[in-house]
Amino acid sequence: MFDGISWGGVLAAGFVGTLSGGLWFGPRTFFPLWWRLMGHPAGADIKPGGNVPMGVVFGATFLAQVVQAAVMAVVINLAMRAGLTTSFGVVDGLVVGLVVGGGFAASAPLGHRLFGGHGFGVWALEVGNDVINCVLMGGILTYAQS
Repeated sequence: MFDGISWGGVLAAGFVGTLSGGLWFGPRTFFPLWWRLMGHPAGADIKPGGNVPMGVVFGATFLAQVVQAAVMAVVINLAMRAGLTTSFGVVDGLVVGLVVGGGFAASAPLGHRLFGGHGFGVWALEVGNDVINCVLMGGILTYAQS
C-alpha cells in the first residue's frame, strides 16, 4: 500500500495545500467575507486563531495538509495498482482529487456547518478551497508517483 509513494511528493502537495489555503483565505481574498459569515461584525478586532499562537495554527495546518496528501497518495497508489486503465496520468490524478474532494472533503462538513448555524456560505467558502486542494494534490502526487 505504501510502496511507490513519493514522500517528497507528499510534502510538496502538503506545502501547496497550505499555500493555496493561505491565498484563498487571505486578507484580500475570501477571509473578510468568511469572517463576516461566521458572525463576526465588520470592523471587529480580527484575531484569527483565537488565543492559539499563529505559529501553532500554521504548523497544525501544514501537518493536516501533509496527512491529507499522504492519504490521497495512498488512494492514488491503489488506483494506479488497480490497473483499470493502461496508463494513469496526471489528468487521472486530478480526477481522483476532484472525486475525493467533492465526495469526502466537501460533503462531510456540510452537516457540521448547518447544525452549527453557519449556513451554506461558510460551508461553500471552506470546502471550495478543500476541493481545489484535493485536485491540486491529486495532480502533484500522480506526477510524483509516475
